[in-house]
Amino acid sequence: MTTEVRAMRFDEWDAWFDTVARSFGADPAEEEERRSWRSVLEAERALTAVDGTEIVGTATNYSFHLTVPGGASVPAAALSAVGVAPTHRRRGVLTAMMRRQLDDVRAAGEPLSILRASEPAIYGRFGYGVASRSLGATVDTTRVSIAAPPGTDDVRLRLADPEKSLTDCEALYARQVPGRPGMLRRVSAAWEGLQTWIRPSERGGSSPLQCVLAERGGELVGYARYTVRPRWEDDGPHGSVGLRDLEASDPAATAALWRYLAGIDLTESIAVHERPVDDPLQHLVSDPRRCRFRFIDQLHLRPVEVGSALAARRYRAPLDVVLDVEDAFCPWNTGRWRLSADERGAVCERTDAPAELALSVRELGAAYLGGVTLAELAEAGLVREERAGALAAASVAFAGTRAPWAAYGF
Repeated sequence: MTTEVRAMRFDEWDAWFDTVARSFGADPAEEEERRSWRSVLEAERALTAVDGTEIVGTATNYSFHLTVPGGASVPAAALSAVGVAPTHRRRGVLTAMMRRQLDDVRAAGEPLSILRASEPAIYGRFGYGVASRSLGATVDTTRVSIAAPPGTDDVRLRLADPEKSLTDCEALYARQVPGRPGMLRRVSAAWEGLQTWIRPSERGGSSPLQCVLAERGGELVGYARYTVRPRWEDDGPHGSVGLRDLEASDPAATAALWRYLAGIDLTESIAVHERPVDDPLQHLVSDPRRCRFRFIDQLHLRPVEVGSALAARRYRAPLDVVLDVEDAFCPWNTGRWRLSADERGAVCERTDAPAELALSVRELGAAYLGGVTLAELAEAGLVREERAGALAAASVAFAGTRAPWAAYGF
């Protein structure tokens, strides 16, 4: 094995991107895609695996802040662009890059690492647990109606240019971020700009991006960005609406936006991707069976520094528990930690006290945002109770009040 993992050099950017594109089956010649990646790249955080002069592996981190239970915004390294050349699979390249990037994350003082997995089976062995899931749906709008809670008819809707309305929409999005675990604070104007960009490979005959604003008393209370894909057959139109994103600050605005999407002329369905698993849509529709709801994994999370990660969030109930954590890939986390916490704050420190719960860092990552309970992980045999009552108390304390969810990928 002669592969070396090191920081990407500035003059390697084009070759680095070509390797990423090939790893994901994309077209390296697509200039629009290349420019979008370049606009958000933090070059100093990009890694390159080289065999001689050939780039055979890529990875990078983005410097985000992640909302955790309690509303705090915690530094989190968002791992992306992980790829290995097909000529170098199963030769330790991925493991070497994961080792380097986690060491770098620790040195940067970021207590959390997150990722969106192209292949979920890969990352558990590196200590990542599935901390959030997302909801998808295909809503048959010819047979499903949307309920209208009080105030829905008071919401004014108007079409707007997606780019010209971006600043106002981003301000509303920023107000939503502290209210849900898993939400990511945009860290640059480049990330904001990407919210109105659609990859060429995703267009597939759809319209350009459209935007509808929801207003009340002249104030923006919600927005939805979407595309329309027309389709005609002998019996008439069968178009579909593709929802890109939707944010709203109250139930009436939420319902008004969903009702609008369901009523767009010449369409018969809404294709929904990446919504929170507790999205109000599930309760607004008249017939959930006609919506084909489905759930998939979303954020994968691992504590890089267990003590600071657990101390950064708040807990739903008072808790005093000794955790015996196993972390083979980041052994500095292995051992017993005493977590003393409540809804106001937490302290997590090393201890010699007897263990009360035993689990790996992967399960700790899965439960960290409050969407997966320690009790259900214990039912799967992944958390072991060493003191009677410790599991129930910790499971309640770790649980969140809203499902964790990240509004966009990286």
